[in-house]
Amino acid sequence: MIEWIPVTDSSRVIAAAYSPQLEQIYVRFPDGTEWCYEECPGHIWETFMAPNTSKGAYIHSELDHHVNHRLGI
Repeated sequence: MIEWIPVTDSSRVIAAAYSPQLEQIYVRFPDGTEWCYEECPGHIWETFMAPNTSKGAYIHSELDHHVNHRLGI
């Protein structure tokens, strides 16, 4: 089960989660869409969740270059 963490410092992301065993970052967008980004070691998760990181910009510059897919399809 995914344990979502609310994201309050972003207008583009409302929640995120991480599986260290699978090295997957999960992102929930304001419209309810949930996305999975694979092959993300812990340092990528830590950078993504850092308070000074723009979540939308980081998704575009880093996470979109990883294998990714929409959840629930």
